[in-house]
Amino acid sequence: MLSASHRLRNSAEFGVTVRRGKRAGTRNLVVHVARPSSDGAARVGFVVGKPVGGAVVRNRTKRRLRALVRPLLPQVLPGTRVVVRANPPAADASTPALERDLRSALLRAATAAGALAVAS
Repeated sequence: MLSASHRLRNSAEFGVTVRRGKRAGTRNLVVHVARPSSDGAARVGFVVGKPVGGAVVRNRTKRRLRALVRPLLPQVLPGTRVVVRANPPAADASTPALERDLRSALLRAATAAGALAVAS
C-alpha cells in the first residue's frame, strides 16, 4: 500500500492533474502527470471505473497498480502529481503486461511534463 503522503486524496487534485497534466496511454492504462507544484512527495491517484469490472475486479486492479507504481516513484520529481486510469482490458492483463504499460506510459508522460528525476 502507498503511504498517505504518496496518495492523491481529493477530486480537485485529480481534476487539475488530468486537465493540466501531460498524458500518455497504452492499451491497458492512461497516465496523467502534472509538473511538480511543491516540495512534498510525489503523489499518485488511481481511477478504475465500472467498465473495468465489478467491485472485486476493480479493487484487485487498483491493488495491482499500487504495487507496480510504488517502485517507480523515485523516478519522478518530488511534488509531481500522477493519475493512473485503468482501461477495461487492464482487468484481464497479466501483471508483467501492466508493469510494462505503466513504465512506458509513466516515462513518456513524465518526460513530456518535465517531471522525470532519473532516466531509465
